[in-house]
Amino acid sequence: MNKTVKIISGIAVLLALVYVLKYFKDSNAKDVIDYKTEFPFYSTLDTKIVATGKLNPEEEIELKPQISGIIDEIFVEEGDLVRKGDLIARIRVVPNEQALVSAKSRINSLRLSFDNSQKVFNRNKTLFEKGVISKQDFENSELSLNQSKENYEQAKDDYQIIKQGSLSGGSSANTTIVAQIPGTILEIPVREGDQVIQSNNFNAGTTIATVADMSKMIFEGKVDESEVGKLEEGKAIIVVLGAINEKEFPAVLTFVAPKGIEQNGAVQFTIKADVDINSSTRIRAGYSANAEIELESKDSVLVIKEALLQFNRITEKPFVELLKENGRFQTRNVEVGISDGINVEVIDGILEGDKIKVWNNVLEENNEDKDDE
Repeated sequence: MNKTVKIISGIAVLLALVYVLKYFKDSNAKDVIDYKTEFPFYSTLDTKIVATGKLNPEEEIELKPQISGIIDEIFVEEGDLVRKGDLIARIRVVPNEQALVSAKSRINSLRLSFDNSQKVFNRNKTLFEKGVISKQDFENSELSLNQSKENYEQAKDDYQIIKQGSLSGGSSANTTIVAQIPGTILEIPVREGDQVIQSNNFNAGTTIATVADMSKMIFEGKVDESEVGKLEEGKAIIVVLGAINEKEFPAVLTFVAPKGIEQNGAVQFTIKADVDINSSTRIRAGYSANAEIELESKDSVLVIKEALLQFNRITEKPFVELLKENGRFQTRNVEVGISDGINVEVIDGILEGDKIKVWNNVLEENNEDKDDE
């Protein structure tokens, strides 16, 4: 019995020894965590707002007809330069049959009235010359004749307008579409043979062409509600066009919308700026553009990389971990200032020679090792 107990005790001691040896082996096999550190440094910080938008002509109008009909001929093409008064298109009138018949009937009726007034006038003239009627009666018949003649002529003009769209057919006729401003033809959404509708109080009408002055361009974009309060009209900004190799153009902020528009759960405010475009640069309407608006600039301030900051989960205040002489890291609360998205100003809590822990360094290295595997 004693022999069996000794054997069991020996096996237990042996297993315990193996466990202890394995524990120390595993502990010694773990890598020592070696965090990298970085130093604060002096730099210049510029805080900017970037607004996305488009570059559009300041003056752009749509040419619409004053009479319905069919496009008979178009005299320009998209991209052509035009002067004020240049002929753009001509419309062939397709008269309304009911209106045409009504106008013709009115002519016949007023002609009968005019003929009757002429007879009355001739009769009264003879009687007046013989002294049978008074001068007042004669003048009344003359007035009636003149009014009948005017109504008759007006009826004939109305019939001509309904039938042909104009009286003379000259440059002032409703059937001709002319440029109202000098500029460039941006778009001609209709073709010869298309039917068009006149512009009136109840209908916007068909657009024949769009003309714009490309020498005066404006930037139109949107900024978030959290940034619009920092903007001031008259401020100099930079407009960047990605379509022209990220070329920069100086501009002046001229308008900040007093009312925002909700888009995708965020309130956006429209801004506009006059852009200075030199004549040698060929600009097209509708280019995508970004406006860089500088809000604040500080020169030679102590900064650290914003990625070095950590935040207390309860107070949400920023802090960093500083390397001490004993090799340990100590938490230090900091007060920060402006940031450009990469570097952040340090107002208090850090000195120039402090070594700051790169707290996410180990995590990044482990992810890179996994990717290599």
